[in-house]
Amino acid sequence: MTGVAGLIPDHVLDQVRHANDIVDVIGSYLPNLKRAGSAFKTLCPFHKEKTPSFNVNPQMQLFKCFGCGVGGDVIKFVMLWDRLEFREAVELLAKRAGIALELGPDHDRGVAPQKATLYKLHDEAADFFHRQLMKEPAAQVARDYLKKRKVAMEAAREFMLGYAPDAWDVMLQWGAARKYPPQMLALAGLVIEREGGGYYDRFRGRLMFPIRDEQGRVIGFSGRVLAGDEKTAKYVNSPESPIFTKGRVLYGLDKTKRAMVDAKQAIVCEGQLDLIACYTNGVQNIVAPQGTAFTGDHGRILRRYVDEVVLCFDSDAAGQGAAVRSVDELLAAGLVVRVATMPAGHDPDSLVRDEGPDKLRAVIAAARPFFEFHLDYLCARHNPQSDTGKVQISRGLAESLMKVSNAVLRATYVQRSAARLGVPESAILEEMGKLRRGRERVAEPEPEAEVSIESPPRPAPLPAEKMLLQLVLGCKDVVAPACEALDPQWLTSSAAGEMLTAIHQLHTAGQWRGPDQLLDEFSDAQELLADLLVGFCQPPSPQQAALDCTQALRRRWTQSRIEVLTNQLRQPGLSTDQIQRIQKQVLDLRR
Repeated sequence: MTGVAGLIPDHVLDQVRHANDIVDVIGSYLPNLKRAGSAFKTLCPFHKEKTPSFNVNPQMQLFKCFGCGVGGDVIKFVMLWDRLEFREAVELLAKRAGIALELGPDHDRGVAPQKATLYKLHDEAADFFHRQLMKEPAAQVARDYLKKRKVAMEAAREFMLGYAPDAWDVMLQWGAARKYPPQMLALAGLVIEREGGGYYDRFRGRLMFPIRDEQGRVIGFSGRVLAGDEKTAKYVNSPESPIFTKGRVLYGLDKTKRAMVDAKQAIVCEGQLDLIACYTNGVQNIVAPQGTAFTGDHGRILRRYVDEVVLCFDSDAAGQGAAVRSVDELLAAGLVVRVATMPAGHDPDSLVRDEGPDKLRAVIAAARPFFEFHLDYLCARHNPQSDTGKVQISRGLAESLMKVSNAVLRATYVQRSAARLGVPESAILEEMGKLRRGRERVAEPEPEAEVSIESPPRPAPLPAEKMLLQLVLGCKDVVAPACEALDPQWLTSSAAGEMLTAIHQLHTAGQWRGPDQLLDEFSDAQELLADLLVGFCQPPSPQQAALDCTQALRRRWTQSRIEVLTNQLRQPGLSTDQIQRIQKQVLDLRR
């Protein structure tokens, strides 16, 4: 067996699981986890409930909610809670336990050390910039700016804001002192290579915002100008690197993702200061795109956490235009999109500072569905009373409607748009059809896609299979007698049947260690294991119960074989020898 796509060996996965006690890990996320007999219980974090049905079994190192059915091991819990992929969850738990992940032979060993160096470099650079802001006299200009924007020093510490000294070679000297070559600093985007040779600092005299990934690792920086030439770009961002892709990063997500899940809604603002002001004033389900238009990755990331997005941009024409431009990828991701209309002269930052968080919450609550906002936006740009205006408005609506991936939402928006324009729904649908056909004509022909054949779904496990698997996993003394009495051909291809087959093979080879081996090989069956083992009570005679299960499986298999052979006897054209051979097999099975 191998780990994640051959990259993380099984013994390392076992080490990560064993080093992260599931009670300690879940208890750090859910402080109300309390002992209840031999297990631990609390309210389930994955669905609303009033009576605790979320159980954690410390012996089996598994969790199970008997309300919503979710369950698994410590890795599965972190994946669900933090919305991480399997590998990301393993990396987080490995870091928690101080384990260096051992990578398999398929991994590019040249890339991994480079990324590790970049993460370390960015973390140290963020600390350097932060110390400059908090302590150095030259950073007074940045502290004054934060005071003017009413950003408290507590917020500066929480978001680890910093200051880049106004010089050309500070980072070069800093890197040299830490044995970072200029080429590595350039790869990180902290310095820029001169055309004639040499390097100079990218960030000079700027307020620094560390950019973090979903796991909280610093992967880049955004620097805001504080003084100087008006022609200087207001913000300078790190270039893309092996650890930083702008189109996949949402500022603040590492801090705000839990609040978004709890609110079932993500507020999207334009900038870092907007987000910091909202977050520190209690409006925490908020993110900001990192200096780029919304991408498909942004939409897919948000869809992992919420079903609804509220765009909260400035009230001016530029802010409204940004809202329209941002919506395409959100709609394509299947998100419900609403648009909050900010009071004139305000952005989220100024509104929450001047009038308080309750005012901002009221504006968010009053946000309109995107298509109502878009219709007003189009009517403001085109005269709805003129024929030309109607054409432009209907075309703009049709272009957006075509991007809605959810059929129910699309039908609802078509209905509302038609009613608002005073035209039949068929007119909007016809306009959408014209656009679609036009695009199909100009689209490049694509190579014929391979037909994918889906695997048939696994059958449901037999009751005897489930009980036998539960006994084998829950009682160590049952494994040997059960495997000796069991013939794997008696089992079905259900998840429980395949697990029992694997246990039989491992026991026969003297390699069976325990349930952890199934967690590696049958990652898609974690909920079944949790269902069987969390809350398991050993019967008075577990070995006899296991033997009863094997007998039931043998009887079922025997009867099915008799039926198959009996059907063969009914086939025409059998020779006398064939009939006698089949009859003998039936008699042997009946005995």
